[in-house]
Amino acid sequence: MPGKPSDVWVLCILWVLLPSRAQESPLTTSTPRPDTSMKFRLAGFPRKHNEGRIEVFYNKEWGTICDDDFTMENAHVLCRHLGFTAATGWTHSAKYGKGVGPIWLDNIICSGTEKSILDCKSRGWGNSDCTHEEDAGVVCKDERIPGFIEHNTIETEQRQVEEVRLRPVIASAKNRLPISEGILEIRHRDSWGQVCDIGWNEKNSRVVCGMLGFPSDKRVNKNFYKKVKKRAATKRFPKAASVKPRKGTKKAATKQSPKAASVKSRLFLEKHQPTFRLHTVRCAGTEVHVSLCPLEFYKTNSTAVCEGGAPVVLSCALGHRVAPQGAMKKKKVAQQQQQQEVIRLKGGVHPGEGRVEVMKKGQWGTVCDDRWDLQAASVVCRELGFGSAKEALTGARMGQGMGPIHMNEVRCVGTEGSLWQCQYKNITEEDCKHSEDAAIRCNTPYMGYEKTIRLFGGRTRYEGRVEVLWGPPEAKRWGLVCGQGWGILEAATVCQQLGLGYASSSLQETWYWDASNATEMVLSGVRCTGTEMSLGQCGHHTSVSCKNTGTRHAAGVICSETASDLVLHSALVQETAYIEDRPLHMLYCAAEENCLSSSARHANWPYGHRRLLRFSSQIHNNGRADFRPKAGRHSWVWHECHGHYHSMDIFTHYDLLTPNGTKVAEGHKASFCLEDSECQELVSKRYECANFGEQGITVGCWDLYRHDIDCQWIDITDVKPGNYILQVVINPNFEVAESDFTNNAMKCNCKYDGHRIWIHNCHLGDAFSEEANKRFEQYRGELNNQIL
Repeated sequence: MPGKPSDVWVLCILWVLLPSRAQESPLTTSTPRPDTSMKFRLAGFPRKHNEGRIEVFYNKEWGTICDDDFTMENAHVLCRHLGFTAATGWTHSAKYGKGVGPIWLDNIICSGTEKSILDCKSRGWGNSDCTHEEDAGVVCKDERIPGFIEHNTIETEQRQVEEVRLRPVIASAKNRLPISEGILEIRHRDSWGQVCDIGWNEKNSRVVCGMLGFPSDKRVNKNFYKKVKKRAATKRFPKAASVKPRKGTKKAATKQSPKAASVKSRLFLEKHQPTFRLHTVRCAGTEVHVSLCPLEFYKTNSTAVCEGGAPVVLSCALGHRVAPQGAMKKKKVAQQQQQQEVIRLKGGVHPGEGRVEVMKKGQWGTVCDDRWDLQAASVVCRELGFGSAKEALTGARMGQGMGPIHMNEVRCVGTEGSLWQCQYKNITEEDCKHSEDAAIRCNTPYMGYEKTIRLFGGRTRYEGRVEVLWGPPEAKRWGLVCGQGWGILEAATVCQQLGLGYASSSLQETWYWDASNATEMVLSGVRCTGTEMSLGQCGHHTSVSCKNTGTRHAAGVICSETASDLVLHSALVQETAYIEDRPLHMLYCAAEENCLSSSARHANWPYGHRRLLRFSSQIHNNGRADFRPKAGRHSWVWHECHGHYHSMDIFTHYDLLTPNGTKVAEGHKASFCLEDSECQELVSKRYECANFGEQGITVGCWDLYRHDIDCQWIDITDVKPGNYILQVVINPNFEVAESDFTNNAMKCNCKYDGHRIWIHNCHLGDAFSEEANKRFEQYRGELNNQIL
């Protein structure tokens, strides 16, 4: 029986007054309600204001959340707690650094629609089997919830140092890069301020210098800065001088009123008083960012005064990559060069980034990413002359290496001078694979190289005619670079200098691009190795000498964010090498393709034979872009005899050298069929030569040339018995861009007695130390005698 109207109104009012949660179907949850209100914040290494390690304030203590079972749905809920509309990603394994305190939540399972993390399943507050190495982070969409008020955060704890810089006090130093000394300034909430130096120590300086790209700090002359400050004040308000009275006036005050001068001086100093943001910083010296240190900010809207102190002044030590020639002591240079010989970066496009490779027993190898973190990455960065690490990359993000994996589960404190001083485990094949190679990105000092070069006339910012700012400081002008002799290594340096990645093409003529105001050739004869930080560091003519002038013959580049990287499987060459005496009547096609030595032309065809050194070659693409022939399929050349297309004039050089480097036999192979023979797990083949198909090698795949294929040999018919070096070079003319050309050559020791051949010690050209390579190239009669 229906109730009275008044009863209905009462029920409606009660329904409205009930909490909104009662209007929803309850979710199954094992998370108990906390007694106090929760608060959330982003912490750790701050890349942006909307990402970081997620921390929750519960039971009067800040703690973290474990990444076990973490999903995007969890991240959506947590980002809404922080006032953002949604999440765009999440991170695991303490990417933003390890937190402290309890791990409050573990195994969280959300659907993504919950209004609170309390409505999600979990193991319960404080019930976790994780360590802080598993702290979760979130990346939130940079869009705030309308009307959101940050009432659930503690203001003083939420503040972060967004950026740091050094401000030189000498005018001439402002134009000198890198800036390594000056007054420390921090950016917080889009405004810059200074730090009070009371309690400041060397550990704090080490952290800040690391952020700025410098390996360490050094002592600074603080008295100099005090004198500069004093001179600035006295120059603005000099001491009151005597003033002669005019005739006919009373001999009253002959000096400026001390009281008036004092007032003016005080007003000036108050107006130009430095704005202090921080008054206490307590770093351990191992942090990668000053925001990871305990900080104490001045309160908002308060008059920040550093009583008894002054602004922090820093002086950072220059790494060898950026130090001016002659600026570093010979002993220090020798020490850094020695460190370089035991660790290096490969596969990166910018200075200070790449796959970490270390040397052990004279052989280069990689590092497994198990437990790889910012502390270990920072040790590597500083060891190489850079600052602290921005990122510790896992999963072969900078490409896979080849050869041994020397280190696993590296654990560093952060103060070590070398990665070898950290704790680590020896590797076994079952422990780690090259798909888990560790990599890093380091903080590097700002050099301003991109301001001295530009691209003009291209369709996008990744291509164009190269123009450089050249000449003495008082008469610098934009000019062109001569295209004569311009190659892929020079183009690679330009792309790296501009921060545009790798060079995909080098152009010696650029007539088809729009002309600019720069029409004068200011640079010619440029020769680079591809590792320079700027075009100015490459060799070049002392005076401009260019056969053809004008924009038509100016150098140009096309850059790409990614590139291929071909690597030869050297062990397979050693395993498959043998000698074959092949009858001449079976070599007509090979002769047509110029795969035999010149003496074959004078042979008594079809009688007789040629002696061939045969072997298989397996070429991997370990880069981040597919390897494609330089020429389009419209220009491939058809060879009727073998029934295939040649897509490159020369793809591989095969040479037999004497121990002193003299060539005694050679072979060359045109790229008659570049395709994906096999691929890594979960990688699909994309290139197949059959039926005039596309040619190339996919990332993560390899092209296998079997030993029984025509031209897969060196004709050694005319070679005398002796000790030799077998050398194989891929992409020898740099026709196709790669991220690394140093691993394109392979060498083997070779012993030939006139009937049999022994191939041993095959390795990539950059696989050994410089000393080991020198020993390899020396004549070792004793070793060869042992083989016989």
